[in-house]
Amino acid sequence: MNNPLQKFIVEGQHKLSGTVTVSGSKNAALPILCAALLTDDVSEIDNVPDIADIHTLFKIFEELNVKVEFSNHKAKIDPSKLSLSKITDKYINSMRASFLLMGPLLQRFPEVHIPFPGGCVLGKRSAFAHSYVFKAFGAEVLDDTQTLHVRRKKLQATNLTMPELSVTATENLIMLAALTPGKTEVRLAAMEPHVQDLCKFLNSMGANIQGIGTHHLVIEGADELKGTKHNITGDYLEAGTFAIASLVTQGEVTVKGIQTDQLDSFWQKLEEVGAKFELAPHEVKLHPSQNLQAVEMLRTAVYPSFPTDLQAPFAILLTQADGTSKIFETLFEGRLNYLFELEKMGANIQMLNPHQANITGPTQLKGVPIASIDIRAGAAMVLAALCAKGTTEISNIKYIDRGYERLDEKLQNLGAKIQRVEA
Repeated sequence: MNNPLQKFIVEGQHKLSGTVTVSGSKNAALPILCAALLTDDVSEIDNVPDIADIHTLFKIFEELNVKVEFSNHKAKIDPSKLSLSKITDKYINSMRASFLLMGPLLQRFPEVHIPFPGGCVLGKRSAFAHSYVFKAFGAEVLDDTQTLHVRRKKLQATNLTMPELSVTATENLIMLAALTPGKTEVRLAAMEPHVQDLCKFLNSMGANIQGIGTHHLVIEGADELKGTKHNITGDYLEAGTFAIASLVTQGEVTVKGIQTDQLDSFWQKLEEVGAKFELAPHEVKLHPSQNLQAVEMLRTAVYPSFPTDLQAPFAILLTQADGTSKIFETLFEGRLNYLFELEKMGANIQMLNPHQANITGPTQLKGVPIASIDIRAGAAMVLAALCAKGTTEISNIKYIDRGYERLDEKLQNLGAKIQRVEA
């Protein structure tokens, strides 16, 4: 897994059928595993996705002298010997989610100095919101450009309004507040399903977080937190990806292992495009859907609006829809770069600016060599290959392995002709 010299070879136009169960949410697992560092006790976390980003985080844990046991999607975290003596650039530089270490480490140590997290190819993403949070709790930010260097004497509960709806900054705030005595009140907090799952985990550790699932959180900080057991929520982003895989191949697939109400905006767009599907609380069944129609606007925004991480996969469905659909990516300036790869396959695309594009369909995509340029764009390239005529070669699949567990194997089990080979 995550071998940079591997690629996918996909033979397109095979209908998918069967049942697939999605893995645990990557975006929930990463902050929850970091939150396990807020105590010396052992925590046991189940349904952890076996993906490259999780293994990278565990490499960082090893450098922090945190004992990790991980097998069969179960992680046992023992932070009783947590230490800051051996943090290197190697792993932190490869993953943006390394930001999530700051909250727990700042609670455990008076000064934290780590390399600036990397791994982002979606355009520049500053540490401003994180620094804003640290300062609100009374910490001193010494550097947030070249490194992350923060010092504190005593953290204090606070009332604040977030400067932006940042998921990871909200998660850092929640982890800080959970172990800071007193009442912290935060407005404009991110409320994505993975943020909610983190709150539930912290509450099971002994925190008191009210307002879960809203933009207004009230957190009564505990004097100490204890180890706990938790089951990671299913990955709604993976579920949306498999739903589109079924539709673009005219397949019949049941996707299980999620809370379907986490994807209300996604299901609305599927209805708008004319897709046929049946929803139940924890699964969705996709049916072959003919005569798909363009949508007026696919506009991404913070949860519960349409998720930016499903924008690229949904664009593949729009290449098969009749008419012109407009995409408006509001969050990341680099997120539409995958459209240049899609054009190589014959898609009819008009780039309007770095945030907007038109897609006109239906278009018969053709198999050509293409590349994955980020995690979600990589999944989109696989979807495009599944419905393309001929064979598609997808390089840079290391991005896909960072966010999707055994995507090729799960698709093979549904009837896809996809192989992982050495480049």
